[in-house]
Amino acid sequence: MPEFGPQSKVREVVALLGERGREALRRHGYDVGDGFVDVLSQYQRLEHAARTERVRDLDGLLAELNAAG
Repeated sequence: MPEFGPQSKVREVVALLGERGREALRRHGYDVGDGFVDVLSQYQRLEHAARTERVRDLDGLLAELNAAG
């Protein structure tokens, strides 16, 4: 399982972790919704999502994602 970092894409998190990844993203403020209505958001990097305040506590999210993998 690859390690997630700031350059990981939202799409990778969901593809590799499935519902666990969706839940982790949701807990940190990023709601992927049903089937990625916004195509561009699925290719957003976690670092960019944090800078635009779509993700809270990027370090905490990364730790949670890497523990889940």
